[in-house]
Amino acid sequence: MTNWDTIIVGAGNAAFCAAHAAREKGASVLMLECAPEVENGGNSRFTAGAIRFAYDGVDDIRALCPDLSEEQIAITDFGTYTTDQFFDDMFRVTRFRTDPELCERLVMSSRETMHWMRDKGIRFMPIYGRQAFKVDGRFKFWGGLTLEAWGGGPGLVDAHTEIAKASGVEIRYETRALELLTDGHAATGVKVRHKGEIHDLRAKAVVIASGGFQASPEMRTRYLGPGWEMARVRGSRFNTGEGIRMAMAAGASTCGNWSGCHAVGWDYNAPEFGDLDVGDGFQKHSYPWGIMVNATGRRFVDEGADFRNYTYAKYGRVILNQPDQFAWQIFDAKVTHLLRDEYRIKRVTKVTAPTLEELASKLEGVDPRGFLDEIRAYNAAVDTDTPFDPNVKDGRGTRGLPVPKSNWANTIDQGPFEAYQVGCGITFTFGGLRIDPDSAQVLDNDLSPIPGLFAAGELVGGVFFFNYPGGTGLINGSVFGRLAGEHAANR
Repeated sequence: MTNWDTIIVGAGNAAFCAAHAAREKGASVLMLECAPEVENGGNSRFTAGAIRFAYDGVDDIRALCPDLSEEQIAITDFGTYTTDQFFDDMFRVTRFRTDPELCERLVMSSRETMHWMRDKGIRFMPIYGRQAFKVDGRFKFWGGLTLEAWGGGPGLVDAHTEIAKASGVEIRYETRALELLTDGHAATGVKVRHKGEIHDLRAKAVVIASGGFQASPEMRTRYLGPGWEMARVRGSRFNTGEGIRMAMAAGASTCGNWSGCHAVGWDYNAPEFGDLDVGDGFQKHSYPWGIMVNATGRRFVDEGADFRNYTYAKYGRVILNQPDQFAWQIFDAKVTHLLRDEYRIKRVTKVTAPTLEELASKLEGVDPRGFLDEIRAYNAAVDTDTPFDPNVKDGRGTRGLPVPKSNWANTIDQGPFEAYQVGCGITFTFGGLRIDPDSAQVLDNDLSPIPGLFAAGELVGGVFFFNYPGGTGLINGSVFGRLAGEHAANR
């Protein structure tokens, strides 16, 4: 076939949600994936699968996770995460720059969209061990992030793929979208390259959901600034911004934080792009339980400023700005049992030592004297009278340091000691296309809708600025992907 009701550019979570929604309306759907099938799923395959949504209590969790046992429920405090809390988090971490209409659509549709995905066949489970720790016999979830897709990112993509194929969606792999086809007024299809041949594929509507420009060193340097070509790409090597560029060539308006991105602490010796054999394992997100030092041996950031969910996506930029663009995360024996699973993979840049003096000699690139002086000053400043509790912002901080630690401060004095070297890993970019919040239709430079053109996922601008609450990327793709698919099919 060369004529379709709806063509979707991309095959990650946002694209699949658009495909499911379009098929619900009876539209014929073609998905275009430039990656080979073994690398399918875009950035979604590289995530841990955590997804943020508003919920009122355990009944919402039960409905989404019917496999939960009564025993699990009895020892778990799921708490609540109301729409007001979701709004507060979005406003706070984006410094009130998030587009209010896009944000409202995202937050108010999040719970309904989760139930819609569940009805489609996507399974969810609580994030025990990463978002809740067992204290006095009970788990308590924190930070508004409670569920993840069954099987993480790979499980989410595989489930989406099975559901789409069963409903009649066609997916063409190794098919790169090159430009939008138009009739001078509306989008009418996509020009593609498949195995060296160029084809025109026609459609009544096109949904672009092909990710940001994080895998393009040239675009990173142009928009994020000098030095960003040195960052590692956490996810797909195929997210190079073509979807944004082809829409701009057709007159699409852009918006959002084009110099901003989601960037995290990432293993210093990770490859240039994400490795599906390792997945999300190169991330290193247990820094709230220890400290981070740079090449001078000094701390440079408040590791306990907030729950990991609200700081990890901005600390990658801070690490990139350090001397020689690296840091070491330091932990002592009191907290190593709390480290996330990614610290235990084989491909990890790690050193251990029984004493701090020996550890200092093993921290490659770090001034040993500066490091030992920093440890002594830090240990002397820790408030040891306040109890340590990883499930809450415990207020166990430091006193009198130029760079404070606000929560979860423990003295680093009990060996053996562990240290992990991290650099900057970029996840996705924040700038992108401007869309109508009610239809996900792309707007042109006169802020009028472009007929037949819709967008969803990481390439939509205006939602995130400076930072983002963990797990919001997947729900953002789900909400606006569903919206884009519905309205594209209506054509």
